[in-house]
Amino acid sequence: MNSSKPVKQHPRPYHHGDLRRTLIATALKMLRQDQAWDFTLRELARRAGVSHAAPYRHFADKRELLAEVAALGHAALQEKMQEATQRHPDDPKAQLSALGQAYVAFAVENPAHFRLMFGPELATDPRHPVLQKAADATHALMIEAVRRSAAAGLFGTEDSRIQALAAWSLVHGLAMLLIDNRVRPMPADVNRLTAAITKAFVQGADAATR
Repeated sequence: MNSSKPVKQHPRPYHHGDLRRTLIATALKMLRQDQAWDFTLRELARRAGVSHAAPYRHFADKRELLAEVAALGHAALQEKMQEATQRHPDDPKAQLSALGQAYVAFAVENPAHFRLMFGPELATDPRHPVLQKAADATHALMIEAVRRSAAAGLFGTEDSRIQALAAWSLVHGLAMLLIDNRVRPMPADVNRLTAAITKAFVQGADAATR
Protein backbone atom coordinates (compact mmCIF):
# COMPACT_ATOMS: atom_id res chain seq x y z
CA MET A 1 0.00 0.00 0.00
CA ASN A 2 1.27 3.42 -0.90
CA SER A 3 1.51 5.42 2.32
CA SER A 4 2.87 8.57 0.78
CA LYS A 5 0.83 11.69 1.39
CA PRO A 6 -0.83 13.38 -1.58
CA VAL A 7 1.04 16.38 -2.87
CA LYS A 8 -0.78 19.58 -1.99
CA GLN A 9 -1.59 21.66 -5.04
CA HIS A 10 -0.79 25.36 -4.92
CA PRO A 11 -1.88 28.05 -7.37
CA ARG A 12 0.86 28.48 -9.92
CA PRO A 13 3.03 31.49 -9.09
CA TYR A 14 2.97 34.67 -11.16
CA HIS A 15 5.95 36.72 -12.11
CA HIS A 16 5.90 40.35 -11.02
CA GLY A 17 3.14 42.14 -12.88
CA ASP A 18 1.56 39.03 -14.40
CA LEU A 19 -1.18 38.74 -11.78
CA ARG A 20 -2.53 42.23 -12.42
CA ARG A 21 -2.61 41.69 -16.18
CA THR A 22 -4.21 38.28 -15.75
CA LEU A 23 -6.97 39.65 -13.54
CA ILE A 24 -7.75 42.47 -15.96
CA ALA A 25 -7.71 40.09 -18.93
CA THR A 26 -10.00 37.66 -17.12
CA ALA A 27 -12.41 40.45 -16.18
CA LEU A 28 -12.48 41.60 -19.80
CA LYS A 29 -13.16 38.06 -20.99
CA MET A 30 -16.01 37.69 -18.48
CA LEU A 31 -17.45 41.02 -19.57
CA ARG A 32 -17.47 39.94 -23.21
CA GLN A 33 -18.83 36.47 -22.52
CA ASP A 34 -21.52 37.41 -20.00
CA GLN A 35 -22.28 40.91 -21.33
CA ALA A 36 -22.39 42.09 -17.73
CA TRP A 37 -20.06 43.02 -14.90
CA ASP A 38 -22.07 41.68 -11.99
CA PHE A 39 -19.41 39.11 -11.16
CA THR A 40 -17.71 39.11 -7.75
CA LEU A 41 -13.97 39.31 -7.18
CA ARG A 42 -14.19 35.80 -5.75
CA GLU A 43 -15.64 34.54 -9.04
CA LEU A 44 -13.01 36.48 -10.98
CA ALA A 45 -10.25 34.87 -8.90
CA ARG A 46 -11.73 31.42 -9.48
CA ARG A 47 -11.82 31.90 -13.25
CA ALA A 48 -8.31 33.31 -13.22
CA GLY A 49 -7.07 30.29 -11.26
CA VAL A 50 -5.76 32.27 -8.30
CA SER A 51 -6.62 32.51 -4.61
CA HIS A 52 -9.67 34.46 -3.47
CA ALA A 53 -7.41 37.04 -1.85
CA ALA A 54 -5.21 37.55 -4.91
CA PRO A 55 -7.22 40.38 -6.54
CA TYR A 56 -6.76 42.53 -3.45
CA ARG A 57 -3.01 42.58 -4.00
CA HIS A 58 -3.60 44.99 -6.89
CA PHE A 59 -7.13 46.37 -6.52
CA ALA A 60 -8.75 47.92 -3.48
CA ASP A 61 -12.17 46.78 -4.66
CA LYS A 62 -14.09 45.65 -7.71
CA ARG A 63 -14.76 49.20 -8.90
CA GLU A 64 -11.05 49.88 -9.17
CA LEU A 65 -10.66 46.79 -11.33
CA LEU A 66 -13.62 47.80 -13.51
CA ALA A 67 -12.11 51.26 -13.96
CA GLU A 68 -9.00 49.63 -15.43
CA VAL A 69 -11.15 47.52 -17.75
CA ALA A 70 -13.09 50.61 -18.83
CA ALA A 71 -9.84 52.49 -19.48
CA LEU A 72 -8.73 49.66 -21.76
CA GLY A 73 -11.99 50.08 -23.63
CA HIS A 74 -11.22 53.74 -24.22
CA ALA A 75 -7.76 52.83 -25.51
CA ALA A 76 -9.29 50.36 -27.98
CA LEU A 77 -11.90 52.91 -29.06
CA GLN A 78 -9.23 55.56 -29.58
CA GLU A 79 -7.21 53.18 -31.73
CA LYS A 80 -10.28 52.45 -33.86
CA MET A 81 -11.07 56.15 -34.22
CA GLN A 82 -7.49 57.03 -35.16
CA GLU A 83 -7.34 54.27 -37.76
CA ALA A 84 -10.58 55.56 -39.28
CA THR A 85 -9.36 59.14 -39.59
CA GLN A 86 -6.00 58.07 -41.01
CA ARG A 87 -7.80 56.62 -44.03
CA HIS A 88 -8.66 60.19 -45.07
CA PRO A 89 -5.43 62.14 -44.47
CA ASP A 90 -6.38 65.10 -46.68
CA ASP A 91 -10.12 65.37 -46.03
CA PRO A 92 -11.08 66.69 -42.56
CA LYS A 93 -14.81 66.34 -43.26
CA ALA A 94 -14.40 62.70 -44.24
CA GLN A 95 -12.26 62.20 -41.13
CA LEU A 96 -15.06 63.51 -38.93
CA SER A 97 -17.59 61.21 -40.57
CA ALA A 98 -15.25 58.21 -40.35
CA LEU A 99 -14.54 58.93 -36.70
CA GLY A 100 -18.26 58.87 -35.94
CA GLN A 101 -18.70 55.60 -37.79
CA ALA A 102 -15.82 54.04 -35.86
CA TYR A 103 -17.33 55.20 -32.57
CA VAL A 104 -20.71 53.62 -33.30
CA ALA A 105 -19.14 50.44 -34.69
CA PHE A 106 -17.13 49.97 -31.49
CA ALA A 107 -20.28 50.32 -29.39
CA VAL A 108 -22.19 47.79 -31.49
CA GLU A 109 -19.30 45.32 -31.41
CA ASN A 110 -18.68 45.77 -27.65
CA PRO A 111 -21.99 46.78 -26.05
CA ALA A 112 -21.25 45.76 -22.46
CA HIS A 113 -17.78 47.29 -22.54
CA PHE A 114 -19.21 50.48 -24.03
CA ARG A 115 -21.84 50.71 -21.29
CA LEU A 116 -19.19 50.23 -18.62
CA MET A 117 -16.99 52.93 -20.16
CA PHE A 118 -19.71 55.57 -20.24
CA GLY A 119 -22.20 54.38 -17.63
CA PRO A 120 -22.91 56.18 -14.35
CA GLU A 121 -21.42 53.48 -12.13
CA LEU A 122 -17.86 54.69 -12.76
CA ALA A 123 -18.32 58.02 -14.51
CA THR A 124 -19.41 59.79 -11.32
CA ASP A 125 -16.65 58.30 -9.15
CA PRO A 126 -13.62 60.63 -8.80
CA ARG A 127 -11.39 57.89 -7.40
CA HIS A 128 -10.30 56.54 -10.79
CA PRO A 129 -7.87 58.96 -12.48
CA VAL A 130 -6.75 56.30 -14.97
CA LEU A 131 -10.27 56.05 -16.33
CA GLN A 132 -10.76 59.81 -16.33
CA LYS A 133 -7.53 60.30 -18.28
CA ALA A 134 -8.60 57.67 -20.81
CA ALA A 135 -12.06 59.22 -21.21
CA ASP A 136 -10.51 62.66 -21.67
CA ALA A 137 -8.29 61.27 -24.43
CA THR A 138 -11.34 59.92 -26.25
CA HIS A 139 -13.02 63.31 -26.01
CA ALA A 140 -9.84 65.03 -27.19
CA LEU A 141 -9.96 63.03 -30.43
CA MET A 142 -13.46 64.37 -31.03
CA ILE A 143 -12.38 67.94 -30.39
CA GLU A 144 -9.33 67.62 -32.65
CA ALA A 145 -11.43 66.21 -35.50
CA VAL A 146 -13.86 69.11 -35.16
CA ARG A 147 -11.00 71.62 -35.14
CA ARG A 148 -9.59 70.17 -38.34
CA SER A 149 -13.04 70.38 -39.93
CA ALA A 150 -13.44 73.95 -38.69
CA ALA A 151 -10.11 74.85 -40.27
CA ALA A 152 -11.53 73.48 -43.52
CA GLY A 153 -14.51 75.84 -43.19
CA LEU A 154 -17.11 73.44 -41.85
CA PHE A 155 -18.21 75.03 -38.58
CA GLY A 156 -17.66 78.72 -39.05
CA THR A 157 -16.87 80.61 -35.86
CA GLU A 158 -18.63 78.29 -33.41
CA ASP A 159 -16.67 77.12 -30.36
CA SER A 160 -15.01 73.82 -31.30
CA ARG A 161 -15.91 72.38 -27.89
CA ILE A 162 -19.61 73.03 -28.54
CA GLN A 163 -19.36 71.51 -32.00
CA ALA A 164 -17.49 68.51 -30.60
CA LEU A 165 -20.24 68.04 -28.03
CA ALA A 166 -22.84 68.20 -30.81
CA ALA A 167 -20.96 65.58 -32.84
CA TRP A 168 -20.43 63.39 -29.79
CA SER A 169 -24.10 63.66 -28.81
CA LEU A 170 -25.08 62.51 -32.29
CA VAL A 171 -22.89 59.40 -32.46
CA HIS A 172 -23.27 58.48 -28.79
CA GLY A 173 -27.03 58.76 -29.02
CA LEU A 174 -27.09 56.58 -32.13
CA ALA A 175 -24.79 54.06 -30.47
CA MET A 176 -27.09 53.78 -27.45
CA LEU A 177 -30.19 53.42 -29.65
CA LEU A 178 -28.51 50.57 -31.50
CA ILE A 179 -27.22 48.64 -28.50
CA ASP A 180 -30.56 49.12 -26.71
CA ASN A 181 -32.31 47.67 -29.78
CA ARG A 182 -34.32 50.84 -30.31
CA VAL A 183 -33.08 50.81 -33.89
CA ARG A 184 -32.63 47.38 -35.43
CA PRO A 185 -30.83 47.40 -38.75
CA MET A 186 -29.16 44.26 -39.97
CA PRO A 187 -25.50 44.12 -38.89
CA ALA A 188 -24.37 44.94 -42.42
CA ASP A 189 -26.58 48.04 -42.36
CA VAL A 190 -25.09 49.58 -39.22
CA ASN A 191 -22.20 51.23 -41.04
CA ARG A 192 -24.48 52.48 -43.80
CA LEU A 193 -26.90 53.94 -41.26
CA THR A 194 -24.11 55.62 -39.32
CA ALA A 195 -22.55 56.94 -42.52
CA ALA A 196 -25.87 58.45 -43.62
CA ILE A 197 -26.46 60.13 -40.26
CA THR A 198 -22.95 61.51 -39.90
CA LYS A 199 -23.07 62.70 -43.51
CA ALA A 200 -26.32 64.56 -42.76
CA PHE A 201 -24.65 66.18 -39.73
CA VAL A 202 -21.62 67.27 -41.75
CA GLN A 203 -23.77 68.57 -44.60
CA GLY A 204 -25.96 70.48 -42.16
CA ALA A 205 -22.96 72.06 -40.47
CA ASP A 206 -21.48 72.88 -43.87
CA ALA A 207 -24.70 74.50 -45.09
CA ALA A 208 -24.95 76.62 -41.94
CA THR A 209 -21.67 78.35 -42.78
CA ARG A 210 -22.70 79.35 -46.31
